[in-house]
Amino acid sequence: MANVVCLTELLRRPLVGSDGERVGRLSDVIVRLRGRDYPLVTGVVAEVGGREVFLPAEQVADLDADGAWTALASPRVDLRHFERREGEVLLRADVLGHRVIDVADVELVRAYDIELRRRSGGWVLTGLDTHRPPRWWNTLGGGRARQPRWRDWKSFEPLIGHAGSARVRGPFARLGRLRPADIADLLEEADRTESHEILRTVHTDPELEADVFEELEPDSQTRLLRERSDAEIAEVIARMRADDAADALNELPQHRRRPVLDALPAGQRAKVLTLMGFNPASAGGLMSLDVLTATADSAAAAALRGAGDALALQPEALTSVYLTGEGQRLLGVVTLVELLQADPAAPLEEVADLDPVRVGPDTDIADVALLMTDYHLLTVPVVDASDRVVGVITVDDVLESVIPEDWRRREPAPRPVRRVREPYETPPGP
Repeated sequence: MANVVCLTELLRRPLVGSDGERVGRLSDVIVRLRGRDYPLVTGVVAEVGGREVFLPAEQVADLDADGAWTALASPRVDLRHFERREGEVLLRADVLGHRVIDVADVELVRAYDIELRRRSGGWVLTGLDTHRPPRWWNTLGGGRARQPRWRDWKSFEPLIGHAGSARVRGPFARLGRLRPADIADLLEEADRTESHEILRTVHTDPELEADVFEELEPDSQTRLLRERSDAEIAEVIARMRADDAADALNELPQHRRRPVLDALPAGQRAKVLTLMGFNPASAGGLMSLDVLTATADSAAAAALRGAGDALALQPEALTSVYLTGEGQRLLGVVTLVELLQADPAAPLEEVADLDPVRVGPDTDIADVALLMTDYHLLTVPVVDASDRVVGVITVDDVLESVIPEDWRRREPAPRPVRRVREPYETPPGP
């Protein structure tokens, strides 16, 4: 009596009744997703008399040494045509030969075989083999003798393409454990069907969805946005940083920009329109409008509290506090490290640099990068002709703009191994 079987050894095997008569052939195995638990086999799809029918797990007996389902608990077979129910996954049709997300290594890999194990409550799906067999293997007739290299099913996120199944696994989707940049990399590698499934999962967290779109390369971002309605694009852009939102809008076809702008909340629309008025290759086109400011007579402790309370600002912009006077004129800058090291009661004008480096909105991005390099800056303020602060540029935005395009396309460095087992996970066993 087998306790572990491979799906590839089961497919097309004969189904035999309790009287030894052949009933049909096994066409597929059905599992039900159970969130954090291993998927449970709930039945099989069998070819009987030229049609596909469903046989529940209770009606299917055991596996013999050849990997065939040996007996049916009942001689009767419901010959109604099989229809998939919500939450059901067909292992041959949905997983075998399809790509899944390797969550640990953040890449799309193909499932070449599927492991099923007998547990006290029935058969469960416990592992995948994602290693491509040599091309000559099947030619030499060695396919069944090849030893799979199993990895835990919980290391993967399947891309099933079935809305009902996606809804069932949604609350426990492993994609939520990935960084936005990682998900963006997956989307850029995915085909159209795969990318739609990934985005459908990400869409359940609107903030994560906006972060992912911010990380996409412009071509991929535009392609995925253009497939949405104007209202749907506005929903995403409304949650993006204003500078990224402006870039995304500039990449849309001209006839779609105004409808999307009109659908944005008033505050975001005003910010985006301001930024769209600048050359994208200038400091004004790169800057963020959200700046952490304080008056010169504010105490260091008060400025630190202000940084802690600025939850709406991007973290990269919170490395410095800018001192401003009447009309938002720039008076100085102090870094958070300097604030932490200063006397909490000291006024900012005593600890700040009162002649900070600044750039105008028309400054070329390359010149901004040189200034930030020369003066070891993480941020640089953008001021108008009257020295009023209009925005701030962060080092990550500069790096993203000056990195050559061919560098972006090169093979990325290997990611460090980070296979950390979650508390609820247990390794597959007999």
